[in-house]
Amino acid sequence: MPLTLAERQEFLTQPHTATISVQALRTGRGPLAVPIWYDVDAEGRPWILTDAGSVKARHIEAAGSFTLTAHQLTPSVRYVSVEGPVQASRAAADADLVGMTERYLTGDAVAAYLDFARPGLSTLQVITMEPQHWLSGDLGSW
Repeated sequence: MPLTLAERQEFLTQPHTATISVQALRTGRGPLAVPIWYDVDAEGRPWILTDAGSVKARHIEAAGSFTLTAHQLTPSVRYVSVEGPVQASRAAADADLVGMTERYLTGDAVAAYLDFARPGLSTLQVITMEPQHWLSGDLGSW
């Protein structure tokens, strides 16, 4: 059963496993699909944090849009897939890195990951999507 808009937006506020998909730069290839951490801004727009020179960043820049799919397996099988154009792209701030890290990691892992990631902060960018197309489902508990 599809989720309502409010249920979809609430679902994305949680740190689920997510994958982004974006049109391939080269013809004859399927879309680029990779796992990623994501968050949602105050206006309900999903955003990702990635290296500006990464394959995914180059594909998103060329395509101008991407799809983010998040899912959970317990307590029920649910998913939300949202697609839309890039709303904004900007250099990442330390607060973006800290917030995303704390969303997905806990305890000592937060400091360890930040020690690993902060040297590359100057190359990170935040890419925010303007949601336009949604797919979702609640398949119930199994």
